[in-house]
Amino acid sequence: MSSSRVHHFKLVLLGDTAVGKSCLVVRFVRDEFFEFQEPTIGAAFLTQTVQLDESTVKFEIWDTAGQERYRSLAPMYYRGAAAAIIVYDITNPDSFTGAKSWVKELQRRGDPNVVIALAGNKADLESRRKVEFEEAQSYAEENGILHLETSAKNANNVKALFVELAKKLPKNAPQPEREAFPLAAPQNDNRNCC
Repeated sequence: MSSSRVHHFKLVLLGDTAVGKSCLVVRFVRDEFFEFQEPTIGAAFLTQTVQLDESTVKFEIWDTAGQERYRSLAPMYYRGAAAAIIVYDITNPDSFTGAKSWVKELQRRGDPNVVIALAGNKADLESRRKVEFEEAQSYAEENGILHLETSAKNANNVKALFVELAKKLPKNAPQPEREAFPLAAPQNDNRNCC
């Protein structure tokens, strides 16, 4: 069985500020949730593995800052990324519009084979929903990308999101050596992301 084979993939999280990118990553990596999360400065780097039937996928995760002033740094993080999770908040239609602009940017400037997932976060706030599941699902289908609604707070679909991405990544082609850190990336102290 080839499950001992580990495949490394660079993964970037993109999206507007306060949509829950860091919360999703912390839930996935550490299975923790913090109600009040400090905004990410620049980007944070974490790693986590996903065990599939036939192999192990190790994600090298770049959690990027959502504030507009950091947007110009984004290409440094998504360059060479095999996968991207673009996060929006189901209670905030502007964040969905922002997510669409990230999809367009990645399709235009990212790796041509990047696997993209659209994550509608904060699904635990159903009563405050402003972005309908069907609208986002239709958009995802039109653009050939994955779509799941998640809740970092109650962990709903968080692991499933990363597992579905891992399944879509090519495991048979030889992998290029990926740089662990983008050139000239601002380095966070050891806080990782929170």
